[in-house]
Amino acid sequence: MGEEDGDKQVEMWKIKRLIKALEAARGNGTSMISLIMPPKDQVARVQKMLGDEFGTASNIKNRVNRQSVLGAITSAQQRLKLYNRVPPNGLVVYTGTIMTDDGKEKKVNIDFEPFKPINTSLYLCDNKFHTEALNELLESDNKYGFIVMDGNGSLFGTLSGNTREVLGKFSVDLPKKHGRGGQSALRFARLRMEKRHNYVRKVAETATQFFIAGDRPNVSGLVLAGSADFKTELSQSDMFDQRLQAIILSVVDVSYGGENGFNQAIELSADTLANVKFVQEKRLISKFFDEISQDTGKFVFSVHDTLQCLDMGAVETLIVWENLEVNRYVFMNPTTGATEVKHLSKEQQTDEAHFKDKETGETLEVQEQMPLLEWLANNYKKFGCQLEFVTNKSQEGSQFCRGFGGIGGLLRYSVNLADFEEQEEVDEVEWNSDDDI
Repeated sequence: MGEEDGDKQVEMWKIKRLIKALEAARGNGTSMISLIMPPKDQVARVQKMLGDEFGTASNIKNRVNRQSVLGAITSAQQRLKLYNRVPPNGLVVYTGTIMTDDGKEKKVNIDFEPFKPINTSLYLCDNKFHTEALNELLESDNKYGFIVMDGNGSLFGTLSGNTREVLGKFSVDLPKKHGRGGQSALRFARLRMEKRHNYVRKVAETATQFFIAGDRPNVSGLVLAGSADFKTELSQSDMFDQRLQAIILSVVDVSYGGENGFNQAIELSADTLANVKFVQEKRLISKFFDEISQDTGKFVFSVHDTLQCLDMGAVETLIVWENLEVNRYVFMNPTTGATEVKHLSKEQQTDEAHFKDKETGETLEVQEQMPLLEWLANNYKKFGCQLEFVTNKSQEGSQFCRGFGGIGGLLRYSVNLADFEEQEEVDEVEWNSDDDI
């Protein structure tokens, strides 16, 4: 998976987390504004609309409700002042006053540009935030390539979401098998094979033109379809680009060629395409398990060891469960002023011992606290690695989350963490012996 896909995955994870938080929030009265502006919308138009809403809301009889609605509209107006125009992908604004778990009121102001265009226009003032349009952003828009080839010609197309596009097609006139006997039979057979070979070569070359951009495929997967054995011949041919061969998702039999064959191929491969993310995840975790079973040393798991390898720059692919419940704390010792970073699970956060200095028993000051997932999403690029989020929905994913703590990585080179621990102990002993002199 390329760097661009990795960034997109992180953006999608951030949106998922935001949706979860917004859906859980509830307000007192109708004081929560959901505002979505599609690309090319006008900021001035929305500011005017908010001004009109402010005038209408001034007439609300209930004083508390009136003040909270007016407050939310004012916050939305202030947020929009930060923008001269709507960003290329549109603008999403959530403002209002929500009730926290302990019954207190808290102001929420969120504005951001989504990671891909949001073609929805929305303004709602309610007792909850409306996130339906954000959920649509998470729907897969992966682009898949299709090659439909039979004895009459070939068609090249792509499918992205519900949109299909024909990139190009050409027809071919291949000689049929016939029963002319005598000395010419071998020559006819040879000519026929030659023309078939040239046809497969042309399809392979055209596929490279359509589906390779720069030096890598511009589609997430490839489906080969056809009514004869041409598709199988193409998939196994040396003339077919290796980079495209690596992303073939399925080879399907269709009754027609051309556009009818394209539509039939889309229907027949629907299940395969729906499982692509699932398959990619299974493949990634299976690779992780393979490294463990072969004991290559090019793997790491658990929070402590994974972060240690990250610091070394040894992690090539960082694998994290998307619901990992570990918080990153930065503590300061109020006496010495020394800072310490700790990563605590849900259970560890209830144990006061983790919030005290081991030697003196003094309570440490919390300087910073945030979910480890969020910290990794913001900082993974500094360590030169790729970040992959996995679920626990597949058998492999569930095993990774339960058995390996939901965090691990594939390493660039073999690392024996036991050696580093021994080295730390030796350094400590040497330091103590110097101290005694």
